Amino acid sequence: MFSTGLTDLRHMRVTRSVDSVQFLPFLTTDINNLSWLSYGVLKGAGTIIVVNTVGAMLQTLYILVYLHYCPRKAKVIKTQSTQRLSYPLTIATLLSSASWTLYGFRLGDFYIMVPNIPGIFTSLIRLWLFWKYPQEQDKNYQLLQT
Repeated sequence: MFSTGLTDLRHMRVTRSVDSVQFLPFLTTDINNLSWLSYGVLKGAGTIIVVNTVGAMLQTLYILVYLHYCPRKAKVIKTQSTQRLSYPLTIATLLSSASWTLYGFRLGDFYIMVPNIPGIFTSLIRLWLFWKYPQEQDKNYQLLQT
């Protein structure tokens, strides 16, 4: 999640826009990190506290940068395109959610397993969308290949 967020941050800074960056993954991941941080504090689990403190700080930074470059009026374009979806973020979310679910399963802790199952399902849905509506290859990249 860290590297995909950095990629999005770099893109927003270079283009000075949020054109191809989604807001919802930043928000949901920040809420998720804050929820896990609360859980870690209640359980006294140092690893969960450290990981989610760093995650919450990074996600909050991503949200602030997004809001800085976000235009006042957002347009909603209904297309059958995955151009607005982040493939690396989808993979990172799937791996992160699956890892936490397996960790919770290993500990026998439903409080860890259950909140991460939706992340697995939503990632699988997004992967299906990437399969159904493949992203068009960048024209500049095609020119470099020839």
